Amino acid sequence: MVDRVNHLPYFYGSITRDEAESFLKQAGMADGLYLLRQSRNYLGGFALSVAYDNKCHHYTIEKKISGDYLIAGGKSHKSPVDICEYHAEETDGLVCLLKKPCNRPSGIQPKSGPFEDLKDHLVREYVQQTWNLQGDALEQAIISQKPQLEKLIATTAHERMPWFHGKRSRDEAERCMLRGSRTNGTFLIRDRDDKGSYALCLIHEGKIYHYRIDRDKAGKLSIPEGKKFDTLWQMVDHYCYKSDGLLQVLTEPCLNPDHPIDSFGLTPAPPIPSNHPRHKGEGGIFSRIKSSSFPKSGFPRKKSTMNDRSVSTTNLNPYIPRPNKQAGGAEGGARRDAMPMDTNVYESPYADPDELQGKTLYLKTDCLILEEKELGSGNFGTVKKGIYKMRKKDINVAVKVLKSNDPAVKDELMKEADFMHQLDNPYIVRMIGICERECLMLVMELAEQGQLNKFLMAHKDISLNNIVELVHQVSMGMKYLEEKNYVHRDLAARNVLLVTQHYAKISDFGLSKAVNSEENYYKAKSTGKWPIKWYAPESINYFRFSSKSDVWSFGVMMWEAFSYGHKPYKGMKGQEVVQMIEAGQRLDSPARCPIEMFELMQECWTYKAIDRPGFVTVEHRLREYYYTISKG
Repeated sequence: MVDRVNHLPYFYGSITRDEAESFLKQAGMADGLYLLRQSRNYLGGFALSVAYDNKCHHYTIEKKISGDYLIAGGKSHKSPVDICEYHAEETDGLVCLLKKPCNRPSGIQPKSGPFEDLKDHLVREYVQQTWNLQGDALEQAIISQKPQLEKLIATTAHERMPWFHGKRSRDEAERCMLRGSRTNGTFLIRDRDDKGSYALCLIHEGKIYHYRIDRDKAGKLSIPEGKKFDTLWQMVDHYCYKSDGLLQVLTEPCLNPDHPIDSFGLTPAPPIPSNHPRHKGEGGIFSRIKSSSFPKSGFPRKKSTMNDRSVSTTNLNPYIPRPNKQAGGAEGGARRDAMPMDTNVYESPYADPDELQGKTLYLKTDCLILEEKELGSGNFGTVKKGIYKMRKKDINVAVKVLKSNDPAVKDELMKEADFMHQLDNPYIVRMIGICERECLMLVMELAEQGQLNKFLMAHKDISLNNIVELVHQVSMGMKYLEEKNYVHRDLAARNVLLVTQHYAKISDFGLSKAVNSEENYYKAKSTGKWPIKWYAPESINYFRFSSKSDVWSFGVMMWEAFSYGHKPYKGMKGQEVVQMIEAGQRLDSPARCPIEMFELMQECWTYKAIDRPGFVTVEHRLREYYYTISKG
């Protein structure tokens, strides 16, 4: 949400209350003058600062688990912007109506919080080391999993701070403090017990004082009778500016001698208030925070083999259990949804260089074990479950078994196999190869949860966040195809397969074609049996197919997903659909679809291909929206 309000001229970012009051005073302090800023003690929250009767009034805007925002005691709203618009019409607990936004002075940009840069680095580091990913796979993993990881990273980041001393006793902490310069405001934080309680140790006038930091039932941290915070680093940042119950402000961290250091570099320091006792020119608390190799109690290294990609998160957070390899699984503790990287199909089957040596389109017949279980059927034949024996491991596969030896059908299947064999992306079903026995067989990765539309029809309790997650993954797979100059030509919810409830892959490339890079589109020679309800106008009228026509189909696939698997244009014939589109009409929004998602669908259904967004734009829009609804 911070990303989405950054463009607002009256949003100031992570400024302090004093700084907010200074901006309001500079702007004249007229009654109803207001600005919006990022909360410095609630993760994902905001604060509203309002001028009235020549005084400044401040209201915390909390973000609830549902994703809604509210001022304590007030109504819930979808965004902080909605709250501002509401209170322009209704006081409803505020001292006055919001009358005029206090826009940022020229040249002033929203201020990033002291944790923002460190957080992004830690998310990257965590994903990279936990799943041992590199290149595009790493970037896609970060995009897909950042929302889930950000809160986890934020609430455990204190373990990386040089002022955090872990399970150090009171006496050991005092000895450590006295070995240093004994400057007023020198401090450290340590674990107090195993129930989430900490202790703040502070030097004032040559003496050491200890403050208990308790965690309440809602998980908020505070010293007795003090301000509440979601994280320890927010608490430290606050007390760097204000004593607010302490004998004095925090000035110097007492460095943990066990804190490992490397050369990542310095994170930005918060500005030093003019009345701060720290010597002019010294860096802030966060300027001393350096990225480091993982401490003993910090983020885990990857522990897996090629056959076992389960992840150990021991000591990362006592409330987050180790991921299970399948959807929604957790070994002990609270339930935790599996991530795509937890499955054994996220990584290419040929990620091991030894396996890559034997990679060929044609597979050895004795390496494939075909099971009796039938997964589905189509015009070409049936799909069965099987096991393919590689050099170092066995993998579960789906096998397309050709039902006849018709040369035309066989030729089409061979084209599909040749096309798919060139693709290697975590969000596209991977082609393993071809096996020839009494009939031709295409061997592919197995996505056991089946087609997206059927899965959603059977699971009406799936959250909208989960659907956005899956749709975003499809957009990443389509962006990959766009970059490779391939058009899918049959993108629909039936051709999106689920590995788990949280992991989607694009399948069925029977109609796919390579695009001439000079022309940027493929022209079909004949129609055949086409899925007209998913086709763009230029495909229907002129047989032209491009990544932009795939974007149109993607919009229809989105509609299917947000309608929980319903068929588009239900009850209408193909010609009626064509007439409807030519008349400028489009599908109505599904009942529970977020307005932002329906607006994106409508952009995908722009009549002229040249005016339609590409998958780079579509994926970026989905990524931003997914971040927004997943934070907190």
